[in-house]
Amino acid sequence: MTPRRRLAGLARVRAATLATLFASFGAVAVPPDATDAGPAVPVLEEGATPTAHATLEDRDFGVRSRGFGLDRQVEMYQWRATANGYETVWNSALIDSSGFDEAHRNPPMPLDTARWWAKDATLAGYPVDVEVLRALGEWRTFRPGFSRLPLNMAATFQPDGDGLGSAENPLHPQVGDLRIRWRELVLPPLQGRVAFRDGAWRLRRSAAPGTRPPGGATAATIDAANPSPPPEPAAWNWSWALVGLAALVVLLLLRWRRKR
Repeated sequence: MTPRRRLAGLARVRAATLATLFASFGAVAVPPDATDAGPAVPVLEEGATPTAHATLEDRDFGVRSRGFGLDRQVEMYQWRATANGYETVWNSALIDSSGFDEAHRNPPMPLDTARWWAKDATLAGYPVDVEVLRALGEWRTFRPGFSRLPLNMAATFQPDGDGLGSAENPLHPQVGDLRIRWRELVLPPLQGRVAFRDGAWRLRRSAAPGTRPPGGATAATIDAANPSPPPEPAAWNWSWALVGLAALVVLLLLRWRRKR
């Protein structure tokens, strides 16, 4: 190889090495979700919906739901005092009959109302705080299947409307009879109603039902006091810098050997 060609080859190597070095310094900023700096703040897309992963279950009756909450409502047929005596009503709480005459005493309620909340709800892959469910969720009555109804409950209850009842004749219940209904929790679109803080989606105070901005402040003012955290600063990718440095060392060695 002639000296001229050797010099041209070395010039090309030097140019390629410098280009690699400059490119490495121009590409060291990487997204925060690809470094140890932590994940970036997620952005909700239009129409993004939350997901409940686990199945909620009322084990007493084998009722299951994939909603964000499961609610069991229990009512008992009871005596209630009126201005003209007594009447019978369905009531979800035990009516105190300690002051009633003996013939109109209510029995104790054998079963309580109960409620279960989804603890694994996510939105865009991140947890949803349970307060979001409590504040924004909507309860809707649903008719469950009773294929998992335990035998002891099946001996006491029968289908009644959207739920179960213990009355032998649902049209003529007796004092002490029970009727049970179930509801499941659904969530409306959450875009604009939640903010990402401390690794989870949390309720914006301006989105809470019945919340009014203090001192005439607007909803935007309140949300500004609790903004989503900014993305973590980009990290330097030192591996690319080391590659460029190694290439520069190789170039210097080649030049040193050529001079010898």
